[in-house]
Amino acid sequence: MNELILVVDDEQKIVKIARDYLEQNGFKVISASDGITALAMARHEKPDLIVLDLMLPGMDGLDVCRSLRRESDVPVIMLTARSEETDRLIGLELGADDYITKPFSPRELVARVRSLLRRAQGSVKQPDLIRSGDLIIDVEGHRVTRAGEQVQLTRLEFNILAILAQRPGQTFSRAQLLDRLFGVAYAGIDRSIDAHVKNLRRKLELNPAEPRYILTVYGVGYRFMDEA
Repeated sequence: MNELILVVDDEQKIVKIARDYLEQNGFKVISASDGITALAMARHEKPDLIVLDLMLPGMDGLDVCRSLRRESDVPVIMLTARSEETDRLIGLELGADDYITKPFSPRELVARVRSLLRRAQGSVKQPDLIRSGDLIIDVEGHRVTRAGEQVQLTRLEFNILAILAQRPGQTFSRAQLLDRLFGVAYAGIDRSIDAHVKNLRRKLELNPAEPRYILTVYGVGYRFMDEA
């Protein structure tokens, strides 16, 4: 194993708990207590995954996540307080892959880290090229182009798109998407899927308010429209 995890939090007690449990489960751990240091460590140490608190001194977690996504697709798990739902959704839109609310179970943190690393290493493995209108999805190459130009997606955004596009016309509930993405033990909320779909539409659609690729099935979930 020996994957390197960067834990970013200004509460040393939380850092110690996360470090102890992660190291007991075979991970290497480095830590930072502010956003600027976290970015520098992410660039220099190249961690396999980052556990990132939203509330940081100086540069907050949202700004750190935004900066990371300009240069890296490293998996990010956000740590948030229960009252920070708006920031949590913004973080997902900025490209965070998952979140855990404080106070959290250290065992849950380890489980989430393992799950996210498995998805990052395995991802979706079907060699199909999916074409719909001017959109081309290369599932094996983890690449999306629209009108010949590459579209930059986070790993989680890509996986949601691939799940939907591989079954055009089939409606997936939010629970089904969560199950495909995280497994049955995932304890996320429906609105996390909505946040990622909103971000996908912003990147893929000419008019996100009138989507042509990812359609909402009201009261149920989402489906991909095949223009073939």
